[in-house]
Amino acid sequence: MEEINLISDTVTRPSKKMLNAMMSAKVGDDVFKNDPTINALEAKVANLFGVEAALFFPSGTMTNQTAIKLHTQPGDQLICDKYAHIYNYEGGGVSFNSGVSCKLVDGHRGMMTASQVEDAINPPDFYHSPLTTLVCIENTTNKGGGACWDFNELEKIKKICVENKLKYHLDGARIWNALIAKKETPKQYGALFDSISVCLSKGLGCPVGSVLLGSEELVHKALRIRKILGGGMRQAGYLAAAGIYALDNHWKRMAEDHLRAKEIGEALKAMATVKKVEPIETNIIIFEVDENQISEAEFLAKLKQRNIHIIAMGQGKLRMVTHMDFTQKMHEYTLLTLASLG
Repeated sequence: MEEINLISDTVTRPSKKMLNAMMSAKVGDDVFKNDPTINALEAKVANLFGVEAALFFPSGTMTNQTAIKLHTQPGDQLICDKYAHIYNYEGGGVSFNSGVSCKLVDGHRGMMTASQVEDAINPPDFYHSPLTTLVCIENTTNKGGGACWDFNELEKIKKICVENKLKYHLDGARIWNALIAKKETPKQYGALFDSISVCLSKGLGCPVGSVLLGSEELVHKALRIRKILGGGMRQAGYLAAAGIYALDNHWKRMAEDHLRAKEIGEALKAMATVKKVEPIETNIIIFEVDENQISEAEFLAKLKQRNIHIIAMGQGKLRMVTHMDFTQKMHEYTLLTLASLG
């Protein structure tokens, strides 16, 4: 069996049809906003979410960091769950780029409640504590195992933000998965958040790219921050063409990834060496082995011997992520392998 890489949904490679779309793209200099394919992608994504404008970036970390910079001032504090990507996996960029601290909320699988958000807000007239100015949400939650937020709770948090004059940002790196799993629409989210970051290089299968969404005013300001962070690219329409192709052809098929993830979860639950499998809603499987029977290192090694690669997340958690390059043949082989390791 060829290599099976379940480390992340970022390991995918462009399909032949995607490559053809990329190679036939009309391009220009995007730093001068003269790349027609990037302009088309930005308009397409903005229209999908029903917002005024969008801006193409090299990465989701850069879109998130730009949004945080736009919504805060040095010394401010943002509220996020303790599992949030912006806190755990963006290299300390919140403090480095914006001079902002994070008030961490102990939520459930990366999701906090409106009540928890309200309790985390510092009194605005108490100058001894940082001024709370922003609430950040991640949907789906990466460290939370691909969990999807309840939209009613997101609306309740929005109400708290409005009442307390806080900005509201969505790290929607895997929002495409959440929309499929929950049968929601992009416009629901566009109407709720002040800014949204969406990723093209995860479940959608693009090689590079994320998009920041918001008002025309916010996106115009984001241009300057993107420049400062070194995110301006020239003939990047080749990359944008992949995004357009993916939205037209790869988005709806994510349901296959979700189904395969759930089937792998059931296979893991049947294994005596697996202690716990967290609930599976989308394409991320997080589980723990029984260290009395097998160590993490041994479990990883046994899978690697059979050409299946997964990742350890620390604190005893192992992760698999299904994606469009994980075929049905690979899936069946993985299920058989797990059964044999029982």
